[in-house]
Amino acid sequence: MRILVTGGAGYIGSHMVKLLGERGYEVLTVDNLSEGNPWAVLYGDLKVIDLLNYKTLEDVLLHFRPDAVIHFAAKVKVPESVKKPLLYYENNFMGTVNLLQAMERAGTKYLIFSSTAAVYGIPKSIPVKEEDPTTPINSYGWSKLFAERAIKDFASISGIKYAILRYFNVAGADPDVRIGQVSKKPTHLILRAVKVATGQIPYLEVFGTDYPTPDGTCIRDFVHVMDLCEAHLKALEYLMDGGESNIFNIGYGRGYSVLEVIEKVKEVSGVDFKVVYGPRREGDPPALVADNTKAKKVLKWQPRYDDLGFIIKTALDWEKAYIYSINERTGYFREVKRDTRP
Repeated sequence: MRILVTGGAGYIGSHMVKLLGERGYEVLTVDNLSEGNPWAVLYGDLKVIDLLNYKTLEDVLLHFRPDAVIHFAAKVKVPESVKKPLLYYENNFMGTVNLLQAMERAGTKYLIFSSTAAVYGIPKSIPVKEEDPTTPINSYGWSKLFAERAIKDFASISGIKYAILRYFNVAGADPDVRIGQVSKKPTHLILRAVKVATGQIPYLEVFGTDYPTPDGTCIRDFVHVMDLCEAHLKALEYLMDGGESNIFNIGYGRGYSVLEVIEKVKEVSGVDFKVVYGPRREGDPPALVADNTKAKKVLKWQPRYDDLGFIIKTALDWEKAYIYSINERTGYFREVKRDTRP
């Protein structure tokens, strides 16, 4: 079976390509490499293209003729989306529209779409169910919701079948330590925390301590990247077995506060790093925790790595391996000075 993965050189996409390759699928990655890395694509070929370039995208699909597309390619940073909304609408919405048109031309019938819990905005109740209201509070969430709408409308007239996966906070890395998350300007909590623990960043900033939560910091549902990828594969198998197009939350159904995550990173790493406290960051809801009942029941999804300590350990192991690989290639080793300000 042929599967095209958009954004397959990026964080989640590269883990998906690895899983597909290990399971024997024929994979083709398309990525513009704005965030991704060629070395992260462990299976199949890589085509360096942008989804906004429709003609090139169409040519690739017509040549490869994929049976299914798993669509990760997107801008994903909430703070950036608040400052650059049009960039997010162009990349996340228009890129998806172009992909749908190219899929129709190529005769591709299955689409697994990478959406987000950000479409829920500030939920009225926790955990969040798929049928709960979708009222995003940032442009990232809106861009994904618009893309969802385009997929639904197009499916109603074209015959494609889709699974939209709204996932919560993805973290961790390949347990085999072959790939992991790489970002020049990380915004994800666990990635930033392990970078502080490994001496690459002098301190960790907490954005807001006055949220209506037990310790005043945001609460998030962290899901290991490999469990997330397994959910994508389960969704594809579900559609191919005759399942109807559907939407699924992908999370563990358990939330941790920012401070709880920080303490766990300190425990796992053995490093008591510096933490500073700042104001709230625009676009951050107080709490997001998934109701994953539907994914477990319909997709038969069974998470393997539902443990915050393990998620952090895999992220930390990858970060150490990545630092070493860079230093080994360049012959440049340096000591990062920690921030010693009171």
